[in-house]
Amino acid sequence: MTIDLKEITIRDLTQGYEDSEENGVVAYNMELDIRPPYQREFIYKDKQRDEVINTVIQGFPLNVMYWAVRDTGGFEVIDGQQRTISICQYVEGDFAFKGRYFHNLQEDEREHILNYKLMVYMCSGSPSEKLKWFETINIAGEELTDQELRNAVYSGLWVSNAKLYFSKNNCAAYGIGKDYLTGVPNRQEFLETAIKWISSGNIAEYMAKHQDEPSANELWLYFQSVINWVKVIFPNYRKEMKGVQWGYLYNQFKDGKFDPKKIEQEVSTLMMDDDVTNKKGIYEYILTGNEKHLSIRAFTPNQIREAYERQKGICPKCGKYFELSAMEADHITPWHLGGKTTADNCQMLCQHDNRIKSGI
Repeated sequence: MTIDLKEITIRDLTQGYEDSEENGVVAYNMELDIRPPYQREFIYKDKQRDEVINTVIQGFPLNVMYWAVRDTGGFEVIDGQQRTISICQYVEGDFAFKGRYFHNLQEDEREHILNYKLMVYMCSGSPSEKLKWFETINIAGEELTDQELRNAVYSGLWVSNAKLYFSKNNCAAYGIGKDYLTGVPNRQEFLETAIKWISSGNIAEYMAKHQDEPSANELWLYFQSVINWVKVIFPNYRKEMKGVQWGYLYNQFKDGKFDPKKIEQEVSTLMMDDDVTNKKGIYEYILTGNEKHLSIRAFTPNQIREAYERQKGICPKCGKYFELSAMEADHITPWHLGGKTTADNCQMLCQHDNRIKSGI
């Protein structure tokens, strides 16, 4: 692998800048691919973007950038995408800095910016060498997410197509799934979630299997099926539905027969139950029947002490005496049968008998 350091002026860098679906994000007379398949979307906030322009205007040095030399000709950005796009967008007139667009500047001010020299390391080598270099030097910028690194390792037609559905701001996946998923598309969180669901958590294995396929249609159709299934089973949307692992539930229960009206009544009842402390877990509980998802409210220390003193330390199951520390609070009438977490429904069992009752 060879590495050469070169000076590139902003004038030369911004020549032929374009951000389009057809050609992607390119510059440097269209010889520079600013956003290769493994790169993240533009994520700089206004403050970070303005800091780049201020650095250039002040004539201070920006951090060195890294380009990879392609065997087929041209270059691709390994590190410096956010800075490069910030500069190109400003010169293009996409945003103003301190109330002035690039075309508002005096001619000498524009020339000062266009003549600014960027320091760029050019890297030539095998794809694996360039990828390893990318992972090594990337620590100087915004830290990559796990999915962004996976996109680098498994770059290809499949990743590029998947990003069209899942990785753009206001992408198709965001349009139908924003109320049900957490995270943001441009940090690859929607893509990661979709792959995690369809692969049952084996993300890398799934991407490796599909890396060379021309489209991610399977993943996109699956994602649509998950969201549509949720909307049918739980037609009344509540904010607690955001962030539930819907894909896993879909994988397990998609062939089940459910009555949405009956389910809605159950959801509403559980939402009003003070003993249910994890409202988000209601949806998993309804499908699985496992109470652990609800985090049923525990008895208070006062309720526990009251029950212990009432029983005089005697376990009602085995009839033996125990210290308080050796006993556990239990619902006399189980919660699922209507029993509440109240003092009059609390009993103290020895640990052994409580385990037997709980089926542990």
